Amino acid sequence: MAKLATTKMSSKGQVVIPEEIRDRLGLSAGSQFVVIGERDVVILKTLSRPSMKEFDALISKARGQARRAGMKRSDIAKATKRVRSGK
Repeated sequence: MAKLATTKMSSKGQVVIPEEIRDRLGLSAGSQFVVIGERDVVILKTLSRPSMKEFDALISKARGQARRAGMKRSDIAKATKRVRSGK
């Protein structure tokens, strides 16, 4: 179970993440987050690049779904061209 800690927001809207939590999660200066706020709940979700293994798995899954949908490479090339041209 996660240990609890308290913190305060500064006059500039900055919040310090306690050192124990930063260390446990491997956070450092420049770490990026998605911030979600709803009622009295604020969630910080770290953003990180997928590893090459994770990326390869995502690409494989996308290719499988495209294949099952009957898409061809030419379909993807046309869609990419259409999006890039803004049409």
